[in-house]
Amino acid sequence: MDSPTDDNETPLDTLFASARIVHRRNFLTTGAAALMAAAGSDATFAKDAPKQAASDQDRKFMSHAVELMRKAGVVEKTGGPFGAVVVMNNEILSSSGNSVLRDNDPSAHAEVNAIRMACKKVGSPHLKGATLFSSCEPCPMCYSTAYWARVDKIYYAASWSDYADLFDDSNINQDMKQSYAKRTVRVAQLMRDDAQKVWLEYRNLPSKTRY
Repeated sequence: MDSPTDDNETPLDTLFASARIVHRRNFLTTGAAALMAAAGSDATFAKDAPKQAASDQDRKFMSHAVELMRKAGVVEKTGGPFGAVVVMNNEILSSSGNSVLRDNDPSAHAEVNAIRMACKKVGSPHLKGATLFSSCEPCPMCYSTAYWARVDKIYYAASWSDYADLFDDSNINQDMKQSYAKRTVRVAQLMRDDAQKVWLEYRNLPSKTRY
């Protein structure tokens, strides 16, 4: 479905032309490792993302994500301008916009919302073989959620640098590169021995689950 545009808006085809794809098999090497790297700028991530020709169907999925982006941030104002669509076997499993303001939930990002909905739909915490279409480059939280969900690949349109003056995605990335002592949110370890005892119990469970 098409959303109204005016002369000052960027056509969806132009937005999608800058989309990047990140394969899950490269998550650990290009994603998690990059987030914890001690050097490199935010722009490096977008430049390093492998490029792949998008199909017309891919463009439709991304167009839907951009529509949800506009709906959430500009029309209904449920949260920031972010939208996401989870696709499996060329069919939409779930789609959502950002709802941080509506739900008073800082974790209610579009990607997290869509992944939660998709997992409930398939009855599993895993979405192996799925593709996440995000209107914007996933923040560290959304990337981690996609990683834990075993999403196979991610397409995104806008880069962190496109809205760095409005949202903290790039700032969080920089913060995570620092030692605990220098991070914005103070982090300290407490009662490690007690927690280790629980881990020992868990390891000894015959039915323990790893996910």
